[in-house]
Amino acid sequence: MTREHHNRLLNVSLVVAPFIVFALSLFIGKYDASPRDILSVLMGKIVPSLGQNVSDTLEAAIINVRFPRIALALLVGASLSVSGASYQGLFRNPLVSSHILGVASGASFGASLGIIFNAPPFIIQLLAFIFGLTAVGIAVGITRFYRSSAALTLVLVGFITGSFFSSLVSFITYTADPNLKLPAIVFWLMGSLSSSSLKDLTFAVIPMTIGISILLLVRWRINVLSMGDEDAKALGIDPKKWRITIIICCTLVSSTAVCVSGVIGWIGLVIPHFARMLVGPNHKALLPACLSIGGVYLMIIDNLARTLTSAEVPLGILTGIIGAPIFAYLLTKGARW
Repeated sequence: MTREHHNRLLNVSLVVAPFIVFALSLFIGKYDASPRDILSVLMGKIVPSLGQNVSDTLEAAIINVRFPRIALALLVGASLSVSGASYQGLFRNPLVSSHILGVASGASFGASLGIIFNAPPFIIQLLAFIFGLTAVGIAVGITRFYRSSAALTLVLVGFITGSFFSSLVSFITYTADPNLKLPAIVFWLMGSLSSSSLKDLTFAVIPMTIGISILLLVRWRINVLSMGDEDAKALGIDPKKWRITIIICCTLVSSTAVCVSGVIGWIGLVIPHFARMLVGPNHKALLPACLSIGGVYLMIIDNLARTLTSAEVPLGILTGIIGAPIFAYLLTKGARW
């Protein structure tokens, strides 16, 4: 097989794979459903007469539970992997991830506050979103007081900001009611899509789509920024302007992902490395590959979480158990950077 045919097959696979995994995931759950049942339910929303032969219980399970959950798994996985690849290119550091500027820690603090005060689910998600953005805003604001390398300073200040909000989360969990509030906070921090709904999907799809779309449109500029500020200026790119733009988009999709799924680690770190092994370090090909692979990966992980045991396993546990060995393997293979 020639290189051209190989690349063409790879591109087709990356486009088709999310649709195949999404469709197969609709069959996985407590209620058995045949392809005909699934098709009847989905088509019944367009032509009501086609869905009359399906039970109300199965229809509710597919439309209100499975579909939004699988769609959110696809969106969250794609968001975390695309933002992780963008951050790695922006900071020229293969060890940073989508949570590098304290997004996860800030969102965790916001969600913990909501849980402590018995806020409804939407308010908990909103607080997570707001504090995720706040954490990054603080990190970016602090860097204005330093004259050293902007990229390096952002990483260091992001680590400080993340540690600060992590300490606040620890304080909340320490003082929380051990019988009611503490289990809810801990379960949220482990990451899960078990309570996903159409409202969650509606809340997440717009900011995620906007952020990912902008990153895909400006991905060639990440190539330029990864060369360094001097080279970027020589090529007519304002590094400060585009760095802030990319950080805003990454923060938007990352904070949205965290607020609907909790903290799910390793995706923004592992998937970009795996994608580089397939398509190379050019972000024009890398970000679309991360979009596909990240979505497929989290959908598979979520399917495992639903089926491995009678009690659902939090996603953050599975991504850590699976992601760490995969990352170690990718390092031994020498992923291109």
